[in-house]
Amino acid sequence: MLEAVVKLALVAAAFALLPLLVGQAEHKVMAHMQGRLGPMYAGGFHGWAQLVADGVKFAQKEDVVPLAADRRVFKLAPAVALVPYLLVLLVIPVGPDGQVALELGLGLFFALAVMGVGVIGAIMAGWASANKYALLGGMRVAAQLMSYELPLVFAASSVAMAAGTLSLSGIVEEWRWWWLPWQAVGAVVFFVAGLAELRRPPFDMPVADSEIIFGPYTEYGGLRFALFILAEYAGIVVLSALTAVLFLGGWKGPFLDAELGWLWTLLKTFALAFVVIWLRVSYPRMREDQLQRLAWAWLVPLSLAQLALTGVVKVAIES
Repeated sequence: MLEAVVKLALVAAAFALLPLLVGQAEHKVMAHMQGRLGPMYAGGFHGWAQLVADGVKFAQKEDVVPLAADRRVFKLAPAVALVPYLLVLLVIPVGPDGQVALELGLGLFFALAVMGVGVIGAIMAGWASANKYALLGGMRVAAQLMSYELPLVFAASSVAMAAGTLSLSGIVEEWRWWWLPWQAVGAVVFFVAGLAELRRPPFDMPVADSEIIFGPYTEYGGLRFALFILAEYAGIVVLSALTAVLFLGGWKGPFLDAELGWLWTLLKTFALAFVVIWLRVSYPRMREDQLQRLAWAWLVPLSLAQLALTGVVKVAIES
């Protein structure tokens, strides 16, 4: 019982800390890559207080609910967007020998299903806002979810087929270094589809924060809006951790004992989070037709080809 409580406390602490670290890293990486001076000054050394300043700004803003909004759904949407990522962290193993808060035999199925629930928060926000622009943003989120859920699941199914289990810990245990070139296409498809589900640039067409409105979050302000931003950073942590566990061997790596394997998991997770930030800085936003074409004309066929390749290799190994 005590061990379970400690594990839950560690997961809660990681959920509170890791998204904030990713948010701070995004401020600094974008500042360096784009020559943005503002985020480098708050608090003095390297702009360490920028995230604190943002938090104070959100806390000071007025909490406004539109008069015609569905108040209950409007207030519930930020929690629906954020909490599922906490539940996914419960089943992600960070190291061997039970270094996971909740070991599930269907851990991969659970993680993918709950991640899909998180996207519903944005749809709820758009529908409940009584704003036609927010509603259109919510509809675009729904279309993007339907397009990219399929290649995401196919790519994850490929590595589960290779390992012969849906347990995330079991997948890491079965993972071998020579899987890197063999599962590379599935890894790219999974990561790209995950970015699209999180609506991260260049797949942020439903939100388009640099345009006139902010998609389904148009009517949100203050701490409710901050929860949506926090959900985005939590999603980056979860996507990066899942990609590391499924395709990069999780806690496996050279130079460290198995007991310290969690360091490899964190290192791989933050390396992938850096890639997420780098893509935001480097690529322009895609149009809706480009976004849908990428999903249906490229990612779905590639994920199916990865599944077929995995089946062939699996049969060849077993025979």
